[in-house]
Amino acid sequence: MPLAELREADAPPAIAAIYDRLRTASGVPLVNLIHRHLATLNGVLPWLWHAIRPPLEDGSLAGARARLAAAIPLPALDPRPADPTILDLVETYNRGNLTNLILLTALRRALAQDPPHPGPPPPRLAPEPMLPTPPPLPRLDALPPSTAALVTGLAARHGAGVVPSLYLHLAHWPDFLAALPTRAAALLDPAAIQAARATTLRFAEAEADAIRPLLAIEGTLPDPRALAPIETFTRQVIPDMVPIGLGLRRLLASGASPG
Repeated sequence: MPLAELREADAPPAIAAIYDRLRTASGVPLVNLIHRHLATLNGVLPWLWHAIRPPLEDGSLAGARARLAAAIPLPALDPRPADPTILDLVETYNRGNLTNLILLTALRRALAQDPPHPGPPPPRLAPEPMLPTPPPLPRLDALPPSTAALVTGLAARHGAGVVPSLYLHLAHWPDFLAALPTRAAALLDPAAIQAARATTLRFAEAEADAIRPLLAIEGTLPDPRALAPIETFTRQVIPDMVPIGLGLRRLLASGASPG
């Protein structure tokens, strides 16, 4: 079942303004699914934005993001030529997923009062430029049945009951989507996904704890129903997609055809 979400085109002015600030602060030209979902819960997204804004805007998150991306081991992959627009899309999701994994894990662990892992703070990096705007995110129920089956088939490999937006966005290129299980088999095998998830979680918790002191948490979470999706996204959905996205970058970057 699709997750409830408030898409960017449907957002009322107050939520649209937060979406715009999220895009500007992260340099990601779209709003990721977890934020679109939390926007459906009363008061949660404004509270969340206030909490995560400081490390997003002072460069700490960019440093943590770069350090996490460099730490995650990836399998050997055979690069092949591809539409450069696909690589732009993958990079958009990589930045968004790394951002949200670190920030929301930091928030989850702070709310749970988990003991922090000792470690050095991340370097503060200059803001990164906004990535290219991708084509519109399709709606699953509007896709041709054959393409929808490709999307849901990839999502089923994760077992979380959530359709990752990257797979849905790749429906613009159904031939590429159909070839992924073969071309990226080392990334998309369910056992490989689980193993990479565990490794990603370990590194992500260390980076999350490094920025926890910078969070500006005020009061309690406005709607406790937000805890369950934050748990699901930080423990499974996003840690699954981070190594897959970074692997696709490797698969596509070296083999991308000239623009």
